[in-house]
Amino acid sequence: MNITRLNQAPEYVAPNHFDMQCLRLQGREAGPAVQLWMGLSILKPGGHTSLDGSPIEKHYVVLQGELTLVSELNGVETREVLHTFDSCRFAPGEKRQIINHTQQEARILLAMPFDPPAA
Repeated sequence: MNITRLNQAPEYVAPNHFDMQCLRLQGREAGPAVQLWMGLSILKPGGHTSLDGSPIEKHYVVLQGELTLVSELNGVETREVLHTFDSCRFAPGEKRQIINHTQQEARILLAMPFDPPAA
């Protein structure tokens, strides 16, 4: 068993993440993991990511607040507002953006594998 207390979760810097605090909850520098890692992103009002793609599937659960999630796949853009306990999956290669348009802090749980799917 590997336990990470929130007040001891290692902070990490994610590229193209703005006005956010990113914490590693499991995997990587937070402890052993074989297939995936989990993180917590705390978005200040106005916090956001850029619209970027990744070869790795990503799963999100909104833990607090309201977030706008934007996706772009095959040139089609979709926007959805997620509330507490709503979840979303982004496919490998799908561009994604997370935006906190509110005046309240928002928190989102991230789970993703270490490696992209085998070809």
